[in-house]
Amino acid sequence: MSDSCSKAWSFTLPAALLLMAPFNILASLAMDIYLPIVPAMPDVLDTTPSVIQLTLSLYIIVLGVGQVIFGPLSDRIGRRPILLIGSTLFAMASFSLAATTDAATFVLLRLLQAADASAILVALFATVRDVYAERPESAVIYSLLNSMLAFVPALGPIAGAVIADIFVWRGIFLALALPMLVLVSFASLKWHETRPPMQHSAQREAAFVPILKNATFWAYTLGFSAAMGSFFVFFSTAPRVLIEQAGFTEFGFSLTFATAALAMIITARFAKSFVERWGILGSVVRGMLMLLLGAALLIGGQLFLEPSFWSFVLPMWVISIGIVFASSVTANGALAAFGHVAGTAVALYFCLQSLIVGIAGTLLVVLLDGSTAWPLAAFATLMALVTLLALAYAHRFSGTVQPTA
Repeated sequence: MSDSCSKAWSFTLPAALLLMAPFNILASLAMDIYLPIVPAMPDVLDTTPSVIQLTLSLYIIVLGVGQVIFGPLSDRIGRRPILLIGSTLFAMASFSLAATTDAATFVLLRLLQAADASAILVALFATVRDVYAERPESAVIYSLLNSMLAFVPALGPIAGAVIADIFVWRGIFLALALPMLVLVSFASLKWHETRPPMQHSAQREAAFVPILKNATFWAYTLGFSAAMGSFFVFFSTAPRVLIEQAGFTEFGFSLTFATAALAMIITARFAKSFVERWGILGSVVRGMLMLLLGAALLIGGQLFLEPSFWSFVLPMWVISIGIVFASSVTANGALAAFGHVAGTAVALYFCLQSLIVGIAGTLLVVLLDGSTAWPLAAFATLMALVTLLALAYAHRFSGTVQPTA
């Protein structure tokens, strides 16, 4: 990181989190806050349920794939313009969604909103990489940003339902647009450029190849996929397990679901100390072992207990701790060798994670019984083992699997 970046970005850790976290939450909230109104939208827009479902599927795809566009672009023109332009267009798309009356326009605007959210996330995490890569605070930043997102799928639908009940469905998109405009105004004054000096154009344009050929990048990206994918599968199966099988009320389910996110937040509080003690490699290995332990508890509960808090949620607490152990450091591990093209590396890191989680997680939920613990146990087990094998391979053949924390 250049000295100019250090001087430009002189925030304390709490101030940096106060600046970054709202962008992180709003960009991700656009998916989950919309869920409560999905059943009503076919009648509202005079279309079919399959078209509305398309707005969910395409949103996830564009959110991930869009990062391979905005990552390299942020390496060319900087993090600040990508953030400010993406945030402004996100607000405009959200305002337009609130005024939409036909399905075709609604689908197109959702795609634009997803692309804008993708740009925001790329600029955000590339900035974190620029500023904090060589600082111990990086573990705290990454773990808190990732843990905050755990509350989005837990609280987003509840917030969406409340807003829609008071202001009808259009209020949901206004609730995304108005705060984002405030954030853009604040960031235009406070968010300084952090991009390192540009490299030779040939090096920059060929960045994808060395990143994708790097075994260490893949090992830590798989670790991040294992961690965040476990939460995705939990999110996908928990309603059926706890409400349909265990008999929880919707409110009781919401509170119980949130305890997994709370376990992540509490663990993140101690992220800096355990990373300093274990290092990046040690933290990821311990994270994968916690995923395996949680999966073993899920299997035991599935075989010998009735669906309940104890058989499903308590093991998820163990997995949640593992998620934080891993996700606190996987970005630093994956991106350590690519500081000169951090935007591109961040884009591939998140794009690959989105594809791995989306494909593998969805397949397991579909192929296994989504009203049981089997999909979560299978995903956590398979991905943890694959990550440990990838780390061993990278250590043996590259010798760079342990970057500086």
